[in-house]
Amino acid sequence: MSTVDLAVADGIAQIRLNRPERLNAVAPALVEDLLAALDDVARGDARVVVLSGNGRAFCAGHDLKEPTPEGDSRTRLDRLQDVTRRLRALRQPVIAAVHGYAIGAGAEFALGCDLILAAEDAVFRFPEVSLGLSVTGAASRLLPLLVGPLKAKELLLLGDRISGTEARELGLVNAVFPANELPERAHDWAEKIASHPAEAATMAKRVLDSGIDNALESALELEVSHALITEHSAAVRASTEAFRSRA
Repeated sequence: MSTVDLAVADGIAQIRLNRPERLNAVAPALVEDLLAALDDVARGDARVVVLSGNGRAFCAGHDLKEPTPEGDSRTRLDRLQDVTRRLRALRQPVIAAVHGYAIGAGAEFALGCDLILAAEDAVFRFPEVSLGLSVTGAASRLLPLLVGPLKAKELLLLGDRISGTEARELGLVNAVFPANELPERAHDWAEKIASHPAEAATMAKRVLDSGIDNALESALELEVSHALITEHSAAVRASTEAFRSRA
């Protein structure tokens, strides 16, 4: 079974993370399926993309109950970073529709999108520092641009939870809706974008991102370098073992 669903209708590509039993937590298979879905969209004729999650959450971050993958860590980390690269490179604008948890890598998936809509029940959190890990997904570049450097440091260093409403106040998301309205509202936004000339939407995305993305690759590379240092640390082993031992 695919860990990501893709459906295209009326110029709108709907990509849904599909590990609901694990709150769409990130595992290697999900990363590969998400990259494949983004590649399919890039080759297709959709005018806009909506990224969401099936079940009770958008994405609860890395699945710490998954066994640590064998092989070259850099290859695996680069594949994770490729999600951000693909989202930014798509000619189509991408809307993240976030409900429930958007934790760690899940929050970073949302940051890679062009617009972020949140449900009132959304919970954003960047727990990497508390787990002894490094941020990924160009959060080191994108988060300060959205909320400012001081607030970005607060979010990363304290690792506190942020509600959808708080995220809107910080400028982390564009708009907040009741949870039961989020899919419809995201579709409304997508329909409006899809009704515009596709080339103009692409150019608007490109020109707005040009200054941001010039420094994106160096941020992604630095994040991988830090992740390689932290991934096998004693702190990470302890936090992972504590999580896996929970009932």
